[in-house]
Amino acid sequence: MADMQHSTVRVLEQTQVSPPPGTVPSTSLPLTFFDAPWLLCRPMQRLYFYEFPHPTHHFLHTILPSLKHSLSLTLRHFFPLSANLLCPPFPAKPHFFYTNGDSIRLTVVESPADFNHLMADYPRNVQELHPFVPNLPPARVVDGDTRVVPVMALQSVTFSHVAADGRAFHHFMKSWASVCKTGAHDLTSIEKSIPFHDRAVVKDPNGLELIFLKEWWNWASTWKEGDSVISDQLADKVRATFDLGHSQIERLKHWVQNQCSDTTNLYTSTFVVTCALIWVCLVKSQQAFGETNNVPDRNYEKPCYLIFVADCRNRFELSIPFTYFGNCLALCFVSVKKSELLGVNGMVEAVKAIGNKVGELESGGLKGAEKWMLDWKTVAELGDYITVAGSQRLGIYETDFGWGRPKKTELVQIDVSGAISLAENREDKDGVEVGLALSRPNMDHFNSILEKSLRLFH
Repeated sequence: MADMQHSTVRVLEQTQVSPPPGTVPSTSLPLTFFDAPWLLCRPMQRLYFYEFPHPTHHFLHTILPSLKHSLSLTLRHFFPLSANLLCPPFPAKPHFFYTNGDSIRLTVVESPADFNHLMADYPRNVQELHPFVPNLPPARVVDGDTRVVPVMALQSVTFSHVAADGRAFHHFMKSWASVCKTGAHDLTSIEKSIPFHDRAVVKDPNGLELIFLKEWWNWASTWKEGDSVISDQLADKVRATFDLGHSQIERLKHWVQNQCSDTTNLYTSTFVVTCALIWVCLVKSQQAFGETNNVPDRNYEKPCYLIFVADCRNRFELSIPFTYFGNCLALCFVSVKKSELLGVNGMVEAVKAIGNKVGELESGGLKGAEKWMLDWKTVAELGDYITVAGSQRLGIYETDFGWGRPKKTELVQIDVSGAISLAENREDKDGVEVGLALSRPNMDHFNSILEKSLRLFH
């Protein structure tokens, strides 16, 4: 097994790829209130593992030209990813600006690392994946004090969340893959699903954009996260993947429904029961980890928080097209007392809390939206929270560049954020793939508790 802490990647090529010259006019895109909450979010980082049993020179001379050409053609329609985010000083508003020649940095590297080890499900040192993740090019300052921030880089993929949410990003990835697979001769897949860029479709009668931007301006003056802090966070962590099959999830649903037979309007979707199960097991594993290390816990009655997002496209009160490119997410906060999550009915309490929030979304995704940023700040200061990244509904494993489906994908940023990552199950499309990054002792506790729970909930 390769130890990437002592391995290196060798850069074979680094180039800039832009939309075909003259195909996209200079364009300014304002941020909407859906974008503003993500201005201080760390970049999203996703790795795709494909099996390609051919020599390096074959990739460089046969595959790479097609990748670059198809990327260029795709960026014509997804040009905001090659634009820059301009952040002028207060009170001017940040916005995206594309001008002819703006481009994305594409880096090709080679590594002696063990492919099967890197994409394995068992716990591996989180730092093993980081050499494969590109950094965004550094921001620069123009006109005295306007920051110009690139939004995307490719090696694996790193992109700024303020430019796109998961649905928009995977729309881009699957479009690029489709163009590459057809040899860039058939653009039907893009033409049938052109991304929608008109920001005027996002109505803001309650002035949410200004509320969020004021919060961002306040936070930005004090917010810092240096590389040394991130390195410390990664020092003792491992990451692992847990596959939940369709049959396991159905048993979970039936078990919860039997426990709550007297409850009306109980939501037991795949998302709800999966998040409830992982949340409860994480809280129990953290409790066990603390007890093992003789760390007293006197906070049983304090709330634990789960934070997730909900896609607002096609919601009746917003009428935003499904192909809208940008962010269109409602922030959802759920809280349950730690004592309840640790109790014998912890799974039921978690399902009820998450399900109630999902139910509220049906009557409108923007209820309480004016407090999203303040709620996030409050929860972050309390510290006892877990976020959910990704979704089992995005079709990540449908991203086929012509080499077949990915053997594995990983959301690398969870190493730092501590989020639960979700994707569809590779082998069972109705199942779920869960990714976690924890300290090794905590991961051992979590794995043991999850196995016991799955045996119990049947």
